[in-house]
Amino acid sequence: MEGASPSGFPFPRTVDEVFKDFKGRRQGLLKALTSDVNDFYAQCDPEKDNLCLFGNRNETWQVNVPVEEVPPEIPEPALGINFARDGMQWKEWISLVAVHSDAWLMAVAFYFGARFGFDKNDRMKLFRMMNDLPSLFEVVTENAKRQASEKSTTTPLGSNRSKTSGKMQQHQPESQAKGLMQMQPPPEEQEEEEENSGGEEGEDDEQGATCGACGENYASDEFWICCDVCEKWFHGECVRITPAKAESIKHYKCPACSSNKRLK
Repeated sequence: MEGASPSGFPFPRTVDEVFKDFKGRRQGLLKALTSDVNDFYAQCDPEKDNLCLFGNRNETWQVNVPVEEVPPEIPEPALGINFARDGMQWKEWISLVAVHSDAWLMAVAFYFGARFGFDKNDRMKLFRMMNDLPSLFEVVTENAKRQASEKSTTTPLGSNRSKTSGKMQQHQPESQAKGLMQMQPPPEEQEEEEENSGGEEGEDDEQGATCGACGENYASDEFWICCDVCEKWFHGECVRITPAKAESIKHYKCPACSSNKRLK
């Protein structure tokens, strides 16, 4: 069928459609490199064949061998990421995979742009839209969080953060907040004080208003929750926690802290 991929999904044709495809794949890769990192690490067994990390447009990820089709349906990710896993420090390996994943996301987006004849203005628009988001490498290495903290003069709403168990944070209009606690990130003064103390609270507050899973900034209509272990904030959607579910959680642990296996 014209305009459809062999997998059955229609190819994105407009700048907005390509950007939506980019964001979906990027979100899937972010999960693999952050909240699902232990699972991702385990799947990259060096004893297996050449493996690639794929980000899907539906915000999921998978580790798999490359397709046999030549040429492939779309550009392929870096091949053989599993072979270097045990030969590097795990953080360095994750960062390296993030760099290659950033390059793959750009390649896929501009492949669609070339295939459907984007002109100079369309290509520039697409690049600017993608460039407004932090790179996977920036998120993994926390550069994006540090930059956001340095550029921000105040935190959202400038209110105190609740210290109750689960640290549920509801950022919604007042009309939607009935029955739920309204909790905001700490003020800038608290960030500076805790950074000077050198404790874990300083590391948490340094994030400012960025999600520990996707690295994206705070928005006033989103629900956030804080991990009681690592003290990082997450979009409820990124960690699959709804406001109703959060009310029943006494001590919330993010996916990384919930895992029994710690990467060395």
